[in-house]
Amino acid sequence: MNSKYRIWSSTNGFAEYIVKHTLLSDPNFLGSAAIEYKKIYESDANNPKNFHTMPDHIRKILYLDACDLIVEMDNEPILSIEITTEAGTGHNSFQRFARIAASVENDVPAFYIYPEGAIVTRKDAHPRWDRINPLIFRALDEVMNIYRIPALLYYYPSDIHDFGDCPEASPNLRQKGLHRDAEFIDCPDAASESMQNMFLAINRILMITKKYGILPGREKLLRDRIIHDQHIYMQDQYYQKSNGKSYTEMSPLSAVFTVPTEYLINYLSKYTDSNYEVGELIRSRQNTKIYQVNAHFRGDPYPGALSAIDYLVCRTGKTFEDRDYNLVLLFGKLTIDDQHKTIQITDEKNSTINDFINDVKNCSSHNLLTKNYHELKNSEIPRYFMQVRYGSTYSKAKHIRVFSYFADVILFPDGSLWRDA
Repeated sequence: MNSKYRIWSSTNGFAEYIVKHTLLSDPNFLGSAAIEYKKIYESDANNPKNFHTMPDHIRKILYLDACDLIVEMDNEPILSIEITTEAGTGHNSFQRFARIAASVENDVPAFYIYPEGAIVTRKDAHPRWDRINPLIFRALDEVMNIYRIPALLYYYPSDIHDFGDCPEASPNLRQKGLHRDAEFIDCPDAASESMQNMFLAINRILMITKKYGILPGREKLLRDRIIHDQHIYMQDQYYQKSNGKSYTEMSPLSAVFTVPTEYLINYLSKYTDSNYEVGELIRSRQNTKIYQVNAHFRGDPYPGALSAIDYLVCRTGKTFEDRDYNLVLLFGKLTIDDQHKTIQITDEKNSTINDFINDVKNCSSHNLLTKNYHELKNSEIPRYFMQVRYGSTYSKAKHIRVFSYFADVILFPDGSLWRDA
């Protein structure tokens, strides 16, 4: 029996691009199977009329954030793709990392298309290349080490090797030095070496999955030569581009501080008394990593950076319980007080827990669970049933979902949130 393939995507053009350049357009591979195109709706928060209509096996990959494309075979996701043209310096490389993590945590191979460099042009300044932060390669490597599922980065083709020293001479200056495809103008040049390598890897996943089945096939992917070679290439890129610089000195790890967990517990003691103390999960870890975000509370790029920090320096297994360091997100300026064995938080950027609480409250407008049955419209009944199953998971804004999923503790100058277990 021929398999059934569905392509879920945010844009039809990118979906058609992937189909055309892979076995998904090969009649010999497909047989009598047809390709069905479906729309990805990001969350219940931003598309309450349609999100609940997507099948459960697709929604599970979107619990943190929505990727750009998912290939499904016989009602099971077999790969996801995330693509961006953004410059990859600093935190930017990690802005979409939670999407990769969500896919791989569900045992679905993930592809990340990212420019090796993009030209940035600002007023009263010469054009310059913003180059990819090499730490993204190490973060993806850590994800693969834990889940044994491919998480591969392929470069969005650009002029960086030919015009690295003179970006103003790039023939593609108006499109940030990037090579667009001649047929699919919003997609990478399909003839480039990086995209050709990616198509080969996608084809390997399609062939292995078709031959061995979805679950048995996944166990073979990292041993496949084409996928293994890209993994090795990514490791080489990390070492070449880091130029001997310690990974802890790279963003976002340069904003991460290590303190004894005792200091954190002492700080949180203002919220405890004889009837309550912070739970054993946080107490069980000797040390704590604090990600300092000295900025006004907001989303991107911090959710993706937080998820990457988890895999880079905290995570030792497949869940947040499998950490040897607590992971703390701090909005404000951190001071470590060794004398009193605690920490202090200074408000420099008007960071307040009320912004977090207000964002959560705004999400509650999407919650149907407080309604009586007779108050529900017919079209709301299946969405209500989804919320009964998942609560407000998909109804919260992305940054709220990611922060609450990854952080053991969230600290503000005027308030704190934490998990007990």
